[in-house]
Amino acid sequence: MAMNNPPHPGEFIREIYMEPYHITGRALAAKLGVSPSTLNRLLRGSSGISSEMALRLSKTLGRSPESWLAMQDKYELWQARRRVNLDAVEKIEFDAA
Repeated sequence: MAMNNPPHPGEFIREIYMEPYHITGRALAAKLGVSPSTLNRLLRGSSGISSEMALRLSKTLGRSPESWLAMQDKYELWQARRRVNLDAVEKIEFDAA
């Protein structure tokens, strides 16, 4: 079942981990072993979660790396469905072997 308007992982991190526990961006970046600017891009939604970041988030915040990547994929697919026009795309009918 497709989720309606899934949050960007950066929004999720802010709302679920940072705000309730009063964790600053600098503190989280230090725990993740990344620069504050790298984390800031993720938190603002201008960059996504890479495989490497998924591993870092998994160790620091919990959840599996796969769940972090799945969250990013769901967000990107929902965004693509809103902006990509598939009217000119044609399906190939394959003959059964």
